[in-house]
Amino acid sequence: MSKLASTTVYVTYEGAPSDRFDQRYYVEQHLPLVMQAWQRYGLESVAAFFPPLPQVGTLAICECRFRDEAAIEAAFGSPETQDVMADVARFTDLAPTRSRITPL
Repeated sequence: MSKLASTTVYVTYEGAPSDRFDQRYYVEQHLPLVMQAWQRYGLESVAAFFPPLPQVGTLAICECRFRDEAAIEAAFGSPETQDVMADVARFTDLAPTRSRITPL
């Protein structure tokens, strides 16, 4: 089985360019916290993507690649999730939306 068998969760933040979203904090502080919290459960990588121009809609997307479905359940059900979610208020007032991607 290839390495591409991993399962992906996208975490998106949607709003307006005037909404508070600290990209620097997100990349330098929050994403390392996410890796530290969930790597032991099977999180393999995280990557952030931002639109090139300010616009209403998606302000940020985080791609979280997990080993498999069980790793997603273990990570989001872990005690560390509370710390990850509490950190969101440090970089935005927007609520994250999670989407699980299933390969076709």
